[in-house]
Amino acid sequence: MQNAKILWVDDEIDLLKAHHMFLKQRGFDVSSASNGIDALDMIKQDSFDIVFLDEQMPGMDGLTTLGELQKIAPNMPVIMITKSEEEQIMEDAIGAKITDYLIKPVKPSQILIALKKVLEGKKLINQKVNVGYQQDFRNIAMQFFEENDYESWADIYQKLVYWEGEMEKNEDKSMKEVLDTQLNEANSNFGKYVARNYLDWVNSQDPNDRPILSPDVLQRTTFPHLDGDYESVFFILIDCLRYDQWKALEPIFAEYFYVNKEQSYYSILPTATQYARNAIFSGLYPLHISERHPQYWKNDEEEGGKNLHEEALLAEQIKRARLNIKHSYHKVITQENGKTLADNVLNLMHNDLNVIVYNFIDLLSHSRTEMNIIRELAPDEAAYRQISRSWLEHSPLLQLLRKLSERNVKLVIATDHGTIRVKKPSRIIGDRKTTTNLRYKQGKNLNYDEKAKHLFTVRKPHEAMLPKTNVSSSYVFAMEDYFFAYPNNYNYYVNYYKDTFQHGGISLEEMVIPIVELTSKGR
Repeated sequence: MQNAKILWVDDEIDLLKAHHMFLKQRGFDVSSASNGIDALDMIKQDSFDIVFLDEQMPGMDGLTTLGELQKIAPNMPVIMITKSEEEQIMEDAIGAKITDYLIKPVKPSQILIALKKVLEGKKLINQKVNVGYQQDFRNIAMQFFEENDYESWADIYQKLVYWEGEMEKNEDKSMKEVLDTQLNEANSNFGKYVARNYLDWVNSQDPNDRPILSPDVLQRTTFPHLDGDYESVFFILIDCLRYDQWKALEPIFAEYFYVNKEQSYYSILPTATQYARNAIFSGLYPLHISERHPQYWKNDEEEGGKNLHEEALLAEQIKRARLNIKHSYHKVITQENGKTLADNVLNLMHNDLNVIVYNFIDLLSHSRTEMNIIRELAPDEAAYRQISRSWLEHSPLLQLLRKLSERNVKLVIATDHGTIRVKKPSRIIGDRKTTTNLRYKQGKNLNYDEKAKHLFTVRKPHEAMLPKTNVSSSYVFAMEDYFFAYPNNYNYYVNYYKDTFQHGGISLEEMVIPIVELTSKGR
């Protein structure tokens, strides 16, 4: 911060000599101007790190000077100083994108704090983030050795996502590698935990003895609000949305809605759209869908879309829950779908429940695998989050949300599963009917290293509430950041899929996913 060049603009500049001396003693290079015109000329001829600008000056006042200054040096930090505490002046200054605002008389300590915030703020935040994570690192590491339940694992993951988000804004990446290692260790332990408990969860009759799972989502988080004092309840499912992506999107939602409750639930296995999303809308496990509604279920090896009957499954669940309600279902796959729905969303207010599925994030993950340009735009998790945020900022979904924020609605945001960036291959051999998914395989006579600690095998699919295509069918799931690769063209296959985002297996990113309840601010 020392040697920073300051331009102080004030028509009573002679009265500020004490402040100037104070700053020069601190190592700052201070120049001054008594009016806006001279200040603008100085900025055109020289470079400054920051400008202190008096708001009340004869001739060209501070706000006018600020407007002209931003045309010359749009990124110049400006701290406005004024005698006035009028709300209108403050609003005008804030609207003009000043960096900070001080009220006269100012003390030297106030000036120093303002300078530190502007010139060293990022550095101080970086240091604070690294120190904070170092302190939390030990606490998180100790949790790995405890008897964690599903709530504890969700808590661990949320902490890691928090620090991941903080370090994303941090220019000092010295602790990022430590965090990545800790997340890998967390996934290793989490995979073992799921392998020990998953079959008990899906066979438990006590909903308090297990996490909220995919078939519970609507019944536990959305249906109860139908008795509330709302014009309508909207359940919006953003396909393939990870918890960290939700945290990147949350500030946009928070502009228009109050976040009443945020919680995590666990996607069922496989963490794939065909299984998890059908389970959400049916309120049933895949085994029971295939038994009770065979006309709506397709197995992995069968031709045709696997999620074509969500509307019918939703209607069956509403009927089974004995809810006497009006409802709608909409799936948005294209930009045109989204625009049409956003234009007409207020026509849905007569329904008690409106369900909307947005498919963009899932399409993004597939496109990233298949298109080099998308890989370059989203080379890692941080970029993946940023693309997700950019999508929402420019999507018809945001237009829809703005309209809903002006009405008395309950909004539930959820997803069906997340994704993980895969890095390590695991060899497997199967026949031509074996599923093509990289994170799980379903088929008969699967050949793989059964002793591998990064794999979870379900030899009796019905125990995992999964259908089977023949007597000897089994499922095998990859944990951590592994993905399945066939021996044929092994090196090509591995290089093609390494560092792509996949889903279907067991990881914190795929399984521990958000459900958020919101109410509109503008109601």
